[in-house]
Amino acid sequence: MTHQRKPVFPLIFLLLSLVSLPALSQTEEPPKEEAAAEESGFTDYISMDPAFVTHVGKPDGSPTYLKAAVTLRASNPGTRPALEAHMPRLRHELVMLFGEQTDVDRLTSMEGQQALREEAKRRINAVLEEQQTGEAIAGVLFTEFVVQK
Repeated sequence: MTHQRKPVFPLIFLLLSLVSLPALSQTEEPPKEEAAAEESGFTDYISMDPAFVTHVGKPDGSPTYLKAAVTLRASNPGTRPALEAHMPRLRHELVMLFGEQTDVDRLTSMEGQQALREEAKRRINAVLEEQQTGEAIAGVLFTEFVVQK
């Protein structure tokens, strides 16, 4: 009676596949806004000219200024007309947001700038919703961001 050995390769392959499965499931997904832009295949960049210049920091501190050039990212062709129709109100919202910034050190950090971009997006989308445009922006980009102490 001869005893045949079964190939070990399929068993090793199966074990390696199971070990690597959790690593594959933990890959980061792009944010919903980026996923929506990728799905539609449409991206429009709308510059909010001129750049914003405002005083930031504590009122009793030394004068500190922020200059921010802002571009809005849209993933729907109908967003640009809605933004243009409400641009004065949108600029007002960002002037108020930038003027509320009292922690200058946070503004100069990547985390602080990201939080500011997210809040700007939230406020702009709130205005678009309030005005019943049916539109929303996918993101806010700072194409220039300077804090001068």
